[in-house]
Amino acid sequence: MPILAIDLGTSNVKAAIVRRDGTLLGTGRGSIETILTPDGGAEQDAERVWQKVLSAADEALASLPNRHDVRGIACASQYSSIVPVDRDGRPTGNMVVWMDQRGAPARLSILPGGQRMKPNLYQMARWVQIHGIPPLDSGADSLAHMRWLKLGRPEVYKRTATFLEPMDYVAMRLSGRPVTNRCSSFLMLLTDNRRLDPLYHPTLLRWSGLDAEKLPDLVPVDEPLGPVLPEVAARLGLAAETLVFPSINDTQAGGVGAAAFVGDHAGISIGTTGVCVTHVDFKKTDIRNSLVSMPSPIPGQYFVMAEAGIGGGALDYFLERLVFAHDGFGDQSRVDRFSALERAISTIEPGSDGVLFLPWLTGSVTPAEDGKVRGGFLNLSLQTTREHLGRAVLEGVAFNLRWVHGRVARFAKRDIPGIKFYGGGALSSAWAQIFADILQLPVAQLGDSEYAASRGLALLAFHHLGELSLEEIEARIPVAQVYEPRRELAARYDAMFAQFVRAFRRNRSVFRALNVGSDR
Repeated sequence: MPILAIDLGTSNVKAAIVRRDGTLLGTGRGSIETILTPDGGAEQDAERVWQKVLSAADEALASLPNRHDVRGIACASQYSSIVPVDRDGRPTGNMVVWMDQRGAPARLSILPGGQRMKPNLYQMARWVQIHGIPPLDSGADSLAHMRWLKLGRPEVYKRTATFLEPMDYVAMRLSGRPVTNRCSSFLMLLTDNRRLDPLYHPTLLRWSGLDAEKLPDLVPVDEPLGPVLPEVAARLGLAAETLVFPSINDTQAGGVGAAAFVGDHAGISIGTTGVCVTHVDFKKTDIRNSLVSMPSPIPGQYFVMAEAGIGGGALDYFLERLVFAHDGFGDQSRVDRFSALERAISTIEPGSDGVLFLPWLTGSVTPAEDGKVRGGFLNLSLQTTREHLGRAVLEGVAFNLRWVHGRVARFAKRDIPGIKFYGGGALSSAWAQIFADILQLPVAQLGDSEYAASRGLALLAFHHLGELSLEEIEARIPVAQVYEPRRELAARYDAMFAQFVRAFRRNRSVFRALNVGSDR
């Protein structure tokens, strides 16, 4: 009896039917539109998102002869986003997405009541001590979004009964329970994570400026929320007793799907963003490098959260806006963009003839958070072609993850001798080899890499049901191919990586000067 796993990303939703041996029986997906506003906002229509979730689930379930065979539903999503809902669980406004900047403390301070929401140094230190992360200057945390709704959209705040992260919103639409847990609530920044069964901390709640009754109740992460709602069961053709499991965020789900809860390796995911994840057994924060350990769905563990900022989104930008664009210069749009990319870069030597791509199109995160830095190409010449630029984009994202990987290893206090590569970017064999060469580590490309988080969700659900051990989860994660580093490229890529880091540091002041007062 399989599990239906739902993985809600920033730009798409994926659903998969996963058997206990890790086999995918069926998949479905749909695209999600983000609304960007001139004042730095990023929103999504939460009702449309829910309908996309249902459609993706329906598509995946179509593979089953009998949908009543589904044992349960597990959910994960992008996080640091907020959906405000009323007492009936319906959205009172759009979802505020992680890239929204309107809740930054500096911006809130100019709104009535916003001055007291900018933490002082003592409060910042206590936030780190209790939770692990203080309110971010960029406003890219869930607390910032809730605060912005209170001050910037008071009519929405007044109608809101509960604030939910996207994965908890989906779980609520499935089960009827508007709740959260130690994993999904992390970027609300209000739990005491010094304990593995965290509670909202009264001091952080007081400093937040929010009404405590608008926060979801905390429940265990390893106990089902109950059966699916009758109307959802009828819509999807599921049995009335189908269980809904507590949700987790996509970093945690990917960590399980890459078996990053055991061993010394790390998982690297390239979706819209890039992530490096591995396990530790301690709570820790490294403010300087923007690293923190977050609660894990595996008892007694934490996951290192290392968000590298934009990942595959940089490649999407390059292909959609610069190469296969539909604009005033004409219509160059194509369907098979990624196959064209692989063919194009196959003629370009590693190193892209010295062209560097800086991938921070939406600002940098780890290891140096800065919402004002931006992307670009360096060292173009009259000999530079689009093929060079295409390879440079893949290398630039990999250089950024090399920078992150080194900080993660130092944070975890151990060598990380190998990588499990997953996410949509891991569909590219060329990118897998580039990662191996730039990291100078073996890179294991996971099978069904786009659905690694979905597989992790489902296997974790079977574990919570007592039907799989952690060792059995690891054994059920397939590897499509292992890419070995080419040692002859080490010196070349070492030299380029040094200049990549130098380019960030030297150009940081330039970007900040160019983007003063900018909401881009």
